[in-house]
Amino acid sequence: MRSQYLPGTLVAVAVALASTVQALWPIPTSYQDGKIGVEIKRSDFMIKSNVTSSSVINAAIERYQYLIEHEYFESPYDFNESTLKTSGMIYSLQVDVQSAQDVLDLETDESYTLEVPLEGKAVISAKTPFGAVRGLESFSQLIVSNTGRKIIKNAPIKIVDSPKFQHRGILLDTSRNFYHIDSILRTLDAMAYNKLNTLHWYAISPFSWPIESKVHPEMNEKGAYSLDMRYSYDDVKKVINYAKNRAIRVMPEFDMPGNTFIVGEAHPEIMSCLNKQPNWDKFAAEPPSGQLNIADPRAVTFAFDVLSEYSRLFVDLGFHMGGGSLNLECWRSDPTIELYVRDHPGESVESLMVGWYTQMIGKIGDLGKIPHLREEAVLNFNLTAKNTTILQAWVSEDSVSKIVDKGYRVIASPWNRYYLDCGHGSWLLNFEGSSWCDPFKGWQQIYSYNPLTNITDPEKQKLVLGGEVALWSAQSDETTVDRYLWPRASAFAEIMWSGSTDPVTNTTRDLARVAPRLTEHRFRMVARGIMAEPIAPLWCVRHPETCMHAVAA
Repeated sequence: MRSQYLPGTLVAVAVALASTVQALWPIPTSYQDGKIGVEIKRSDFMIKSNVTSSSVINAAIERYQYLIEHEYFESPYDFNESTLKTSGMIYSLQVDVQSAQDVLDLETDESYTLEVPLEGKAVISAKTPFGAVRGLESFSQLIVSNTGRKIIKNAPIKIVDSPKFQHRGILLDTSRNFYHIDSILRTLDAMAYNKLNTLHWYAISPFSWPIESKVHPEMNEKGAYSLDMRYSYDDVKKVINYAKNRAIRVMPEFDMPGNTFIVGEAHPEIMSCLNKQPNWDKFAAEPPSGQLNIADPRAVTFAFDVLSEYSRLFVDLGFHMGGGSLNLECWRSDPTIELYVRDHPGESVESLMVGWYTQMIGKIGDLGKIPHLREEAVLNFNLTAKNTTILQAWVSEDSVSKIVDKGYRVIASPWNRYYLDCGHGSWLLNFEGSSWCDPFKGWQQIYSYNPLTNITDPEKQKLVLGGEVALWSAQSDETTVDRYLWPRASAFAEIMWSGSTDPVTNTTRDLARVAPRLTEHRFRMVARGIMAEPIAPLWCVRHPETCMHAVAA
């Protein structure tokens, strides 16, 4: 039996391509294989489970049964491969699950074991339906097409696998530009192919309010771009159910009190610095300016309404309240806030803001949810939040260690590594310069980031729940989402699932050896309808030793 990791330097790259692990993304925690090819019996191959009462298991079996029957994937490395010899036949796949309970949250066990023998029945064993979903994805990736047959190379195989991090997400902004439901569902499919487990749905922005509100219907009526650019309750429920069947949580974000110009379209009376032009940059990170008036009780009531309504619609325990890119000058310039501060000795714009978040965190807790918040209120303005609050680090890589030093759990999203919308220049219509977050983040830059850097205390490392890559959508929509996300989000996914180090050598994985596996995975995603962009010329894929960064003699 061979381990998943092969010794050697760049010369070993070609050898590595022959291993079955080449096909698996993300790389498993533990992997052993043999040297014998086995064939999938196409005529009556069946997936069965000991659990029939789980809708997640039933949907997954139906999905992967169809995929295995209809997918004919040929690796880009097998372009001139002759008929491979096989010496055994796999007739079925048994999925054994300890519990049919289908609660999906941060504590959900996603581990699984997969065994492929030389003959007979392959077996997935998992503690939960969601671990079984992960095992089914790995099994599907083992199968390749060869001269019309479906085969698995290098049996017998044993995989013992579980994720490094609990929270492995994508933030998708569907409000700056609109994404029809089909593109969101396709993104969930791709996330499942990469074993990601959280869709962070950025629901509203300064530009639009596309999600239906039954409590404040005027927000959707005046805040949506058009009648056909709205998400109904049924749309949202469809996304949530589709995601759950793929072991993916859907966590909403309603960003308040900042970034809320769109609220002013329906309720200008609760706004500060609404659409200040042309010097909007004094009042906002992006135009049009507008923040909820944090001294106005009506704004608090409105925000409570939003939290109450959408905490019922979105069933996940996590609820993100935003908190980024706040502009204090917006509030300082508001005459009503200026008057409030003058009449309340000891109050300031800063204390009002801290008080706002204290109220919102309390409300979210009262609703039975776990509050999520961007880092600024805690790191910049000394908010003391409940220790159940989860902070999102985005301003710098150092923010992660600063947050855990304060005792909070954290999700790592440093913009310089994980913002996938960057690199397309400015979206301001009269400005020819760069975007604030340029340049483009290549997959290597994403893969090379370890969120545990500079955190050596094991107890503090446990506070790092994982990370999220972000696709803000000022310059993206459903026509670009596939290539903007993939395969760069795949690079992120492997770090989140497998960690950044080789468990055998305890060293960081060599990018030159990662690239061939990522390329094969990208080809498989394209074959499954995800239009992931290429990472290199096809020549380099097949001859990686000729496409390395030059080293001075």
